[in-house]
Amino acid sequence: MVRHIVMFEFLDEAEGKSKRENAEIAKQMLERLVGLVPSLLSVEVKLNSPKADQANFDLVLITQHTDFEGLKAYATHPEHVKVGQFIGSVKKSRACVDFEF
Repeated sequence: MVRHIVMFEFLDEAEGKSKRENAEIAKQMLERLVGLVPSLLSVEVKLNSPKADQANFDLVLITQHTDFEGLKAYATHPEHVKVGQFIGSVKKSRACVDFEF
């Protein structure tokens, strides 16, 4: 099994929306991938709490795949690519870790 963990920091404003609005849109788009991308076994998307340190990343994505081939299939799936294009237009930075368990 492979777990894919990605954290995003969003721009303060992009595409005419606030950081929080874009993070919420990204969350919804990522959650909709369940059932559309065959190699995506599970997805969890969380937003940084307004009560937490605002220097934290804004969104964390945790996905699970059977193997690295499944992760690659997820990354290149057309529906995921659409989400990636949106996030790419509103993100400031990204950090990622992929590991087998």
